[in-house]
Formats: sequence, C-alpha cells, structure tokens
Amino acid sequence: MSADIHPVILCGGSGTRLWPMSRSLYPKQFLPLVTSATLLQETAARLRDGRYARPMFICNEEHRFVVAEQSRQAGITPAEIILEPGGRNTAPAAAVAALKSSGPDAVVLLLPSDHVIGDLREFHAAVDRAAQAARRGALVTFGITPTAPHTGYGYILKGAGFEDVDGCFSVERFVEKPDAGTARTYLEAGGYLWNSGMFMFTAAVYLDELERLHPGMLAACRRAVAEGRKQPDFFRLSQAAYVEAPSLSIDYAVMERTDAAVVVPADLDWSDVGSWAALWDLGGKDGNGNVVSGDVIARQSGNCYLRSGGPLVAAIGLEDTVVVATADAVLVLAKDKAEEVKSVTDFLVSEQRPECASHLTVYRPWGSFRTLKVSDRFLIKHITLNPGARLSLQRHRHRAEHWVVVGGRAKITRGEETFELAEDQSTYIPIGIKHRLENPSADELHIIEIQSGTTLSENDIERFEDVYGRI
Repeated sequence: MSADIHPVILCGGSGTRLWPMSRSLYPKQFLPLVTSATLLQETAARLRDGRYARPMFICNEEHRFVVAEQSRQAGITPAEIILEPGGRNTAPAAAVAALKSSGPDAVVLLLPSDHVIGDLREFHAAVDRAAQAARRGALVTFGITPTAPHTGYGYILKGAGFEDVDGCFSVERFVEKPDAGTARTYLEAGGYLWNSGMFMFTAAVYLDELERLHPGMLAACRRAVAEGRKQPDFFRLSQAAYVEAPSLSIDYAVMERTDAAVVVPADLDWSDVGSWAALWDLGGKDGNGNVVSGDVIARQSGNCYLRSGGPLVAAIGLEDTVVVATADAVLVLAKDKAEEVKSVTDFLVSEQRPECASHLTVYRPWGSFRTLKVSDRFLIKHITLNPGARLSLQRHRHRAEHWVVVGGRAKITRGEETFELAEDQSTYIPIGIKHRLENPSADELHIIEIQSGTTLSENDIERFEDVYGRI
C-alpha cells in the first residue's frame, strides 16, 4: 500500500480541564494519562501503517523540543516539525499544513494530538473511506457515533449519501454544543454524530475554499510559510506574517460554510480525554468501580478516580469523586462537576499563580529543573543536564547564583574564565556576570542552584549565545 495519506498532528491546546496534571507549559498531550505512552505518542503510533507518510507536527515554540524528544522516544521520525509563533486556532494551522504538503493533490489527514482511539481497525477503515471522498473534492470530517447525550461536543446531522462512496454522507448541518435536553432529542432522532475534530482533504481543495471564504487568512499563511526559516530540526513560521491570520477554527471558518462538507460516521471507541470523568470512563476499574493510579489507598469508596503523581493519597468513604494530587496541588471534585475545573484554572490565571503554567519540574531542551524552595529573597533548584547539553551564555541583572555539583561533572563559563567542577565542588555567579553551564560528560549532570536577589524569575535572563535558537 502506498503511503499517500499525509498525517498532520496538531500539538496545541492547554487541556485546562485536566488540571493539575495538565498545565500550559506541559499540557495533556505530553502526558501518559491512559497508557505508559503519552497521548501524542499514541496518536503518532496509530499511523504506523503503509497507507500513511511520515507525520508532520505543528506546535508552538515552547513545546518544540518536547515534541522532538517524545517522537524520538517512540521511534518516530517526523516529516517536519512546524513552529507556530502564536496560536491562531485550527484553520490557519490547516492552511500551513496544506501549503507545506507534497503538492496540490496531497491528501492531508488533520488530527488532534490528544485523542484516544480504541478500535484501530475501524479507524483505518474510516480513513480509507474519507480518502476516497477527499480525492473527489470533498472536505471530510469524521463523526463519532454517539453513546450518550453528551453536552461537551458539537454535533453533525448527516444527510444523503455522497456519490457512490460507501459510508460517506453529505453534511445536513453542524450544531453547536447543546444542552442536556437537546442532546437527548438528538440521540432519539438518530442521524446525529459527535464532531470529532478530525478532518481530511486534498491540499488544493482546502486552499481553494479558504481563498474564497477567508482570503486574508490564506494570504497571511502564505507569507508565514514563504518568509519562514528552515532550521536543522524545525521550520519556524514568520511571526510578523502569521499573527495577521484571524484566529478561527476550521469548523467555523470553512466546514460550516462550504458546500463540499462530507462526514464519515465511525464507531472508534473514541474519546477526546476532555475531563477527569472521561479518564474514569477509559480507566481499568477495581471491584468497587474505582480507577486508581499512583500511591493511593482506597477504603469504602466507589466509582472514584483517584490519582497521585507524588504524595500518598488516602480516600475513605468517597463516592463518584475525583482526587488528583501532584507535588504542588490537589484537586478534589464531584465527578459530575468535572467540566468545572476550567473555572479553577481561569482563577489561577487571573491571580498569576504559577500552578496554572508549570509543574515544579520544568522541562527544557537541555534537561529539566525542579524548584525545591521559594522565598522572597532566595530560590533553590535541582538542575539536571543531559549528556553533552549546554545552557545559553547568559546573565542576570537582578540575581546572583551559587552552583553546587551533586552528581556528574560540570564545565563552567564565568566571565572570562572557563573551568570544570567535580562532585561536591561549587562556584558563585555574581549579578551581571555572563555565564554558562555545560555537561561535558556522557552521564547526567546534577546541580543544586541557589538564587538570591530582588527578582527570582525566568524573565531575568539575557541570552547572548544559544544552541537551541532562543535568542
């Protein structure tokens, strides 16, 4: 089978309803929430088939090295990793994918990176049906056979059959997320499908429709690609051009306004993993209906989702409850209130609380750091550098740093000096001095960093050289 379907995996999204596990700097698609693989890796793995070309990934600047590393760990070689300088929703991302495809007749399969699909045989069969329709000029969406009157999804009403392609139908209409009563009438009436957010089209057909419906968006995307920069591992879209594209979903910008919309119904054992209740549905349950993950003790509790990513969680006498603990936050809520988690993340954003953006461990292209202690005048971190990695040459205007090597060997640049430190040795970096930390060895380097000063923020970094292109 020729690899003539070109998958594009969209890696944006913040997954706020899965807080405190999912955070803006490390959202749900990069987490192993259902299996030992991350949702991104699961998405890419289901494309290991002769019908698919190598996947293209579209992500933001902050996540580019996470996408590259998780692909490497899963043994996946991307066709390209495209960096968005700012989120503009799915319609511009789809335009970039079409412009960067192998040609006007390329069949593009647009996939979110955070879905779970249990029935891979049916998934591939649905893709084959959709590809037939796409090659005949259709813009195809995948509709999921509903199993409940869900109010968190948009709906699609299917119409008549599409030409002679079995299992493909014209779209009668798209429906916004309904209330519970309306959703029940949809299930009783039949013919309604959940809108999955997965699409297929040829590059030429999508670009032609976008030219007709949103010529300004397409022009901005064309400039963003033409003025973009190719780097060894990434393609960076032009920021000045891309931000001119309106931020619109492919549903609203194109699918709801085109006469070429076609839907392929599919029963995929599908979930968009949009809430903790959805993860309870997906999880393996004990004899009391509990889904348990991590260091958890459950007593006299039933139908609960109990997860710990750090401390021991002991649950007694709970019913239909979600408890999720991380190193720096604990969420407790009734399972039927799972959609309300976003109200908490909105509050955290308004209060500028760090728990919304990042975990105590923050991943960087060179390794990671974990905050151990924070006070008004000092901050303590555990820094881990991968073998051969190096931080940028940088300086701070508001803080000094003291580095202690607790494992491995470090190469230090401090002003005009360059020297190495072994375990149990240390050095001091005064305010305003250019410096760099490197790991010259084949083993991980572990540093305890003590910051002191008036501003203890990642914003107090002035970079002069950086192998990761962050200047």
